Amino acid sequence: MRVIIGGGGRVGSGLASALRSEDKEVVLVDNNARAVKNSQGMDILVLHGDVTDRSKFIEAGIEYSQVYVAATNSDEKNILSCALAKHVHSEKSKGKGELMTICRVRNPKFVEEARSGKLSKWAGVDHVIHPVDGAIERLMSGLKSSSLTEVIPFEADAYIVELDVRSEAGGVVHRTLRESGAKVEGGMPLLVGLKRDGMQGRVPNADDQLLPNDRVAIATAGEASFNRILRIFGHDPIDFPDRPKVVIFGADLIGIRLAKAWLDANGTVTVVERDLEKANNLAGSDIGNRNGIEIIHGDHLDKDLLSEIEISSHDIAISALDDDHASIAATLLASDMGVERTGLIMYDADLVDVVRRMGITFSVDRKRVAIDSILSRIHSELPGPYAVLSSVPDVVGICLPVNSNVKFAGKTIAEAGLPDWCKVAFIQRQNIHDEWETMRPSSTKTLLEGDRLTIFLPPDRVDDLEKKFKV
Repeated sequence: MRVIIGGGGRVGSGLASALRSEDKEVVLVDNNARAVKNSQGMDILVLHGDVTDRSKFIEAGIEYSQVYVAATNSDEKNILSCALAKHVHSEKSKGKGELMTICRVRNPKFVEEARSGKLSKWAGVDHVIHPVDGAIERLMSGLKSSSLTEVIPFEADAYIVELDVRSEAGGVVHRTLRESGAKVEGGMPLLVGLKRDGMQGRVPNADDQLLPNDRVAIATAGEASFNRILRIFGHDPIDFPDRPKVVIFGADLIGIRLAKAWLDANGTVTVVERDLEKANNLAGSDIGNRNGIEIIHGDHLDKDLLSEIEISSHDIAISALDDDHASIAATLLASDMGVERTGLIMYDADLVDVVRRMGITFSVDRKRVAIDSILSRIHSELPGPYAVLSSVPDVVGICLPVNSNVKFAGKTIAEAGLPDWCKVAFIQRQNIHDEWETMRPSSTKTLLEGDRLTIFLPPDRVDDLEKKFKV
């Protein structure tokens, strides 16, 4: 597969790296000389130029490509480049083959255009990536626990959680996973990724030993299982209230989406916005008129104001400001004034780990969510999510269907003959109401036609596994 990426920023370069790890052929186009220089060590073709320049698509070999991803910082340029890419591909290939276009956007108006099916008609955009809702989902799941470094939802109440192994985890440290299974009450959680300092991340096997400070990725069903996982690996969980009180700093797009999400989750919400017009707009909206929300016009760094709204009585403080540093300052102040859990959705990926060390409970890299969403679209023949483990590099998770073409439908997992370099994390099956349910895999579990499996593996093996599943 040949993929052209327009834009060599964080999303474009991160996507290129992920695709190269799968041995995909990648061409990256950017008009910023620094971005071009930074991408030249990735074993990809890098072109200096504008993504609205027809000649650059010709130079990139558009007629031989299957996917074009527009990932610049401009919605309008991304949309225009998708339309141009479609036209040049059709012209150069003389109508042979199809080009999938994936467009990253920020403006919710374009998202609505895509949902209505109109954007594909007037702009040639097949898929729109707007990672805000996905980032909010990860943030909310992460804040419901403590000490988790990452939470990746995998649909049907399935999750991958990532955390460090502490020396206090007496049942698992300095033991193999096989030995720990006999020591841990209720059985050992299912590990799908293991990373140790100085070593490559990998899918672990039963004979791998866990050491303090290892980073592990665990497959689990339901948020209720998070606290048990934390205890097993040496962390002290904190109970989460049934109706959390949440304060949100900022009433822009992310702040409004966060307010709606927490109201939908049976929380009460206080929004603090220093811009009077934005505060009034939210107060007059459908969300602002719901029960359980209060909109305050004022400065989120005003200690008197925060004391007046009794910020210490809130369970969670989340900053949704446009500037990462301003958001960090707001959440740290809230923490100093007694809020136990704090959260951020970050623009700068380099700050995600930094803020954790500063005491902020959970942060989400929205660019990481964007990359995962784009990869899911590129692997559009798959029935579910595609995720790159953020803290366990060199391991990815993909969802594969058990269809009528595979030879192991009706056989157990042990009989399916799956390679030893991969591990099944979830079996998902539709119930009589056509709803997906998640089951923990075991060697004796029978795989039925129509099931879908979430499997973790090295990225350079994705094509091999897809061939086995005939997708």
